Amino acid sequence: MDRMFRVLAFWTGIFTVMFYVGEMYDATVLFLVQTVFFVTLSYLKLSERMYMYIFGAYLTIFFIGFTYYSSFLLHPSFGH
Repeated sequence: MDRMFRVLAFWTGIFTVMFYVGEMYDATVLFLVQTVFFVTLSYLKLSERMYMYIFGAYLTIFFIGFTYYSSFLLHPSFGH
């Protein structure tokens, strides 16, 4: 299970680079923090059950944050 957190860290790292190239610095910082979080967790050698609990908590926080952002803060538009 620790390898899957390294895979998540890899993909969030890819998103970090792509957001940086696209000059979206707020998203870059957000995904960089997630990358560091996943790399740190992957080397803790926790039990598989604990990794699943942490991943479930991560998904719950993400879905609540994304729903709040898309419902109350997002102003749909095209371009800048």
